[in-house]
Amino acid sequence: MIQQMGKLAGKTVFITGGSRGIGKAIALRCAQDGANIVIAAKTATPHPKLPGTIYTACEEVEKAGGKCMPCVVDIQHEDQVQKAVQEAVNKFGGIDILVNNASAISLTSTETTSMKRYDLMNNVNARGTFLCSKLCIPYLKHGNNPHILNLSPPLNLNPHWFENHVAYTMAKYGMSFCVLGMAGELKNDGIAVNALWPKTAIYTAAMEMLGGGSAIKDQCRRPEIMADAAYAILCKDSKKFTGNFCIDDEILKAEGETDLTKYQYNKNANLLPDFFLEDSSAGIKALKGVGQSGSESKKTRELQHISTGNSDLDKVFEGIQMMLSPEMVASVNGVFEFDFKDGGVFFLDLKNGSGDIGAGKPEAGPDVIFTLKADIFVKMARGEINPTAAFMTGKLKLDGNLGIATKLETVLKQVKSKL
Repeated sequence: MIQQMGKLAGKTVFITGGSRGIGKAIALRCAQDGANIVIAAKTATPHPKLPGTIYTACEEVEKAGGKCMPCVVDIQHEDQVQKAVQEAVNKFGGIDILVNNASAISLTSTETTSMKRYDLMNNVNARGTFLCSKLCIPYLKHGNNPHILNLSPPLNLNPHWFENHVAYTMAKYGMSFCVLGMAGELKNDGIAVNALWPKTAIYTAAMEMLGGGSAIKDQCRRPEIMADAAYAILCKDSKKFTGNFCIDDEILKAEGETDLTKYQYNKNANLLPDFFLEDSSAGIKALKGVGQSGSESKKTRELQHISTGNSDLDKVFEGIQMMLSPEMVASVNGVFEFDFKDGGVFFLDLKNGSGDIGAGKPEAGPDVIFTLKADIFVKMARGEINPTAAFMTGKLKLDGNLGIATKLETVLKQVKSKL
């Protein structure tokens, strides 16, 4: 694809959080050129559920053709980062590239985000990125075509990306603000500062650990698409390409790549959009205004009481029942099955007729199956926890079409006003 093999030979690349996932993929891609790689991450001993440490990552880097130095680093601590930077300079003679990959995530609401988790996200994402950049800049000023690359999203002030996980958005956007500011600050020094973000969900070991099944994997891309996009950016002239918020597939298309299906686990599956991109909220926008027309007929709809044995759950289902309409069916176009660990099986058909909800499995067959406890579903409907957060924390497991699964969040946001 990219005819630039060898451009990073002999350069030193300092990567935070590179023991697995996207960070490791970037390290391996740079190693193919013969680059010197510094893996700065916390994982010195194996995680019980996640494969890989800084040492196994270094072994892979050296097999790929690069030289590697593992550093046990928690980027929340200045002394640890300073030590790792100095060790990198002592071993390799300098630093040419910094990849701020390390990140912490918790997709929780303001009320349910503990201050410990808030501090972790901001200390790792925003402060950690600022700290690592600050300590590497003196060496980058003397680097060969120096780059800072932050794995952070384009700045998007659509309230949708704040209202469900304010703390995480603040922390992640802190990394993007570093791009915005440092690109201007370091331009005269010839140091490029850019951001890279995936267009679609990327399937990693962490997602697998949190319950991502084969259906989810099929709708994601491989970490290698981010690695190839990062490589393309790091090979660009640092004096000419800076201050950009890049999207992985757009970068690759600009480089002449015509076959992006090679990065998919299933070439025939529909891909799930990632966070913070306007296309990702298209489904949300499509549902705005649903219920404005025909509202009177819905109000007078004859409702059949659904008895689940849980009064709170009954209220949620009754709230959904009141919103059923052809407009909602047209917007969602999906059938949901809810397998409550403590309360039986129920369905929500938003694919046929004017919609339907009831006990048991759907006759048409579900597009997605949710497995969770009834109280978690009630909390999701009340806005106390969003579906993505429930999934990421293992409280919700799903099987089926992930694109349709994401539309449940919009349905529940409308239910909240009925509770």
